[in-house]
Amino acid sequence: MNKILVWDWPVRIGHWSMVAAFALAWLTAESESWRLVHAMSGGALVGVILFRLLWGVIGTRHARFASFVRGPRAVFAYLTGLMTKRAAHTTGHNPAGGWAILLLLALGLMTGASGWLVYNDLGGEMTEELHEGFANAMLAVVGVHLAGVLVGSLAHRENLIRAMLTGYKLGTTDEAIASARLYAVPFLLASAVLWGVWLAR
Repeated sequence: MNKILVWDWPVRIGHWSMVAAFALAWLTAESESWRLVHAMSGGALVGVILFRLLWGVIGTRHARFASFVRGPRAVFAYLTGLMTKRAAHTTGHNPAGGWAILLLLALGLMTGASGWLVYNDLGGEMTEELHEGFANAMLAVVGVHLAGVLVGSLAHRENLIRAMLTGYKLGTTDEAIASARLYAVPFLLASAVLWGVWLAR
């Protein structure tokens, strides 16, 4: 296998934008004086997620959900393979990582929606508890995801964090994407900014 381009610009920038938005929202969650920043970062997170859902349908090969979302058997087989050091290498996301991504996207949307209700004083204490519960669940999945990245990096002797920075992973030539699709980046960033501002109104 060779180093090939796997992750396009929208996937990489979207990934790290989600990290930044969630981290900022988490750090400002308990401060009333940072309430607007908290709401805008949550809105930006929703914007990035909505773009990622679209890009998961029309994006480059390895960005599409169809390329990495697998059934329970595939996930179980991959996790079992990790424990026996026989997990198959995947050029894009592995089956377990695919489920983690879906969970993060779903929890991000639910956290953002419940946060919007809280911000607009709708639903009372119940929505506040839901919002906090979704955020805590998302943090837990982030922790599992990070552990999976570490285990996957060691198992396949490949730095997966660096791959999400550079876009390059191990794979065969026919699995490489032809373009980084840089033109989509402004739409991703605009989506994050517009949703952040709109939800924080």
